[in-house]
Amino acid sequence: MAFHPQIGHDTPRAEINMIPLIDVMLVLLVIFIIAAPLLTHAVKINLPVADSAVAEVKPETIQLGIKADGQFLWNGESVEEMELETLMREAARRMPPPELHLQVDAATPYAFVARTMARASRTGLEKIGFVSKPEEQGR
Repeated sequence: MAFHPQIGHDTPRAEINMIPLIDVMLVLLVIFIIAAPLLTHAVKINLPVADSAVAEVKPETIQLGIKADGQFLWNGESVEEMELETLMREAARRMPPPELHLQVDAATPYAFVARTMARASRTGLEKIGFVSKPEEQGR
């Protein structure tokens, strides 16, 4: 590509020649493609195989029943509302913390359930599940 000076324009024009830059980039790309497999040093070792299962510690579950009249059942035993928070704090200290399974009577006011869930969360029992009966198929 030849430049012809125009009449009356004596100022030189500055342009960047991209061809040497592209050549250098392609050479670097080829060097990295060739050198990358050489940089991975792997020692092949035949490791022994053993059959063993990972010992998973399953958290204990606590069954907490709430009757319609506000009575609490801790794993089937009747407890007072004041004693309930103490039992929850003791259970939350165990490792791993147990899961709390709520078994609530259908006629129980929601306020009892909400207070119990808030109390459990406050004491450190964060895994709470609801237990219900499966619906009958005949309906």
